[in-house]
Amino acid sequence: MSTLTTLEPLAEHLDFGAPFIDIDEWRQQPIAHRYVHGGFSDSDIRFSFYLPTAEHYEGRFFQYITPVPESENTLQAREGEDDTILFALVSGAYLVETNGGGPVAADPFSGVDPAIGAYRANAAAATFSRVVAEEMYDRGRPFGYSFGGSGGAYRTVGGLENTVGVWDGAVPFVLGSPMAIPNCFTPRLHAMRILGDKLDDVVDAMDAGGSGDPYATLSAEQEAALREVSGMGFPLRSWYGHRTMGMHALAVLYPGVRAMDASYFDDFWTVPGYLGADPTSSVHEDRVVLATTIDMLLTVEDLVAAGVDVSSIPGASTGNADDAWLGRDQAAIVGAKLAVVPTRDPGFAELVIGPDGATRIVLMQVLGDVVVFGPADPGQIAALFPGAPVTLDNSGFLAVQTYHRHQVPGPEYSVWGQFRDVNGDPLYPQRPFLVGPLFTAGAAGTVPTGKFEGRVILVESLMDREAYPWQADWYRARVEEHLGADRLDGRFRLWLTDRALHADTDVRDHPDQSISYGGMLHQALRDLAAWVEQDIEPPASTAYRLDSGQMLTPASARERRGIQPTLTLSANGESRAEVEVGENVQLVAAAETPGLGAFVRFEWDLDGDQVFDVVSDVLPDATATQTRSVSFDAPGTYFVTVRGFAKRDPQDPRPFARLYNLARARIVVR
Repeated sequence: MSTLTTLEPLAEHLDFGAPFIDIDEWRQQPIAHRYVHGGFSDSDIRFSFYLPTAEHYEGRFFQYITPVPESENTLQAREGEDDTILFALVSGAYLVETNGGGPVAADPFSGVDPAIGAYRANAAAATFSRVVAEEMYDRGRPFGYSFGGSGGAYRTVGGLENTVGVWDGAVPFVLGSPMAIPNCFTPRLHAMRILGDKLDDVVDAMDAGGSGDPYATLSAEQEAALREVSGMGFPLRSWYGHRTMGMHALAVLYPGVRAMDASYFDDFWTVPGYLGADPTSSVHEDRVVLATTIDMLLTVEDLVAAGVDVSSIPGASTGNADDAWLGRDQAAIVGAKLAVVPTRDPGFAELVIGPDGATRIVLMQVLGDVVVFGPADPGQIAALFPGAPVTLDNSGFLAVQTYHRHQVPGPEYSVWGQFRDVNGDPLYPQRPFLVGPLFTAGAAGTVPTGKFEGRVILVESLMDREAYPWQADWYRARVEEHLGADRLDGRFRLWLTDRALHADTDVRDHPDQSISYGGMLHQALRDLAAWVEQDIEPPASTAYRLDSGQMLTPASARERRGIQPTLTLSANGESRAEVEVGENVQLVAAAETPGLGAFVRFEWDLDGDQVFDVVSDVLPDATATQTRSVSFDAPGTYFVTVRGFAKRDPQDPRPFARLYNLARARIVVR
């Protein structure tokens, strides 16, 4: 246990006060390790350290950085492939996590220095962790590597760019550009409104054995909306989730946009050049402004009893209505029944309270006369009562759907080229300022520049619907501007993960369509450590090209490079087979690694139930092929999916550093 009894404030963070330790104990799960919990006396910063036994320690730490300041115990709930604590311990590292400075640091309106939540709290914990580790192991200064995704990628990059000597390298993942917010959300909501159920045709065209032409069945307005969002970078293959993706983080970000640029939401409806000022636009047909009253307030228990699917609500678990509110107070007010049913579905909307409209609650769902609240000030909800006058209003969300048109940045953001004329001038009226960099600076502490000490492996997902993949190239270009093309490979890698989405845990709404990229992060951290500590160069960056906002990679693993294997599946030799009832279809799965490691396992879903219940290990090799046959006893269209993974060390039985990919084939049974 620690002999650190009298601790002085850190020289770089005197305002935080002295560090303290309030828990210091040995734990046996997931394996034996020392757990240290504490904080800094004059701040709300709290931290957790998970330190391996001396024989397993190799002189480094990994530090997980959350998307926003959260609990310092976040990682204790993870299991299996997502068990970050166990991964670090078996990788020769101790693990650091913090609360990022606490709830006040997470509130942009608190008046607290935003650098605390962006990187200073994490940097202070990292610095003090070295004091604890050096006392425990007596091995000198530990190397340190941070990693975080989404907002955590901003904070990871912000920490590396704004400090020296705290971290030796970083693995940011699913990183956005300074123009990501809210512009990765607005065009997709616009497309969802315009296309509606026609997105099913887009999904069919882009899925295995489809036509490949997502525009074939669309009207002119629908085609324009789809080309707009695709040009902004939304991956065309990711529309399979259009019924479940919702507004995602825009529920939290929208009030900030409204606060920063309030006049936009009036200009949209009145000023020529904005979509709402065009009397022929469909936005008018879709507008809902319904004055009504609250009939009754609804609790968690009420919604669960009614079978409402609330899995997308903040604080809810992923899953169906039976478990979506696990961990929430069953008596908490989370929705309301309105006295009047809207005559049309408003889509995404707000509940406006009071005659001046100053109080607004974002609604995650509107189900007839039932509204489900999104993130809201508890005081706002507490002020509601049966009979209270309210207005169901989607005007703001209709307006924000084309906000990106009025936020045209510089030419380094090529996806905005679609909103410029032949002379390079904006096609639409522009707002007085760009809000994206303000959001980014709030998360990262500063706007990312690409200037940092140490080394970086950036991991990006090719089917990311929230941080469009091209933004990884934007950051690569900034790093190249700083280092020069001849020095880039000595300090930076960009690895792309095909078939991966935004979230970094193995929870997906369509496991037949997407994979976990957790293993990519594991291998990136291990390779980064070897790069920094032993100067062992990691595999090359993934090869790609940008085409109208879409990030495209070669089909061959050797040409694609990076570390992810490729995987293909054919049915009777093609991506689509047409057969009779009962006729056998020959399935051939083929995998190839780009270099290091070996492919070790195929996992099959042969009946489309999203369960990979046919598992087959293969002799580890750089390439692998497996053949199966399947038949169906009723007419219809069926999809067969094969998933599999490669590992750098195929003999390692632990579920870490698995490099997945996935492939599908369509079978039409007549």
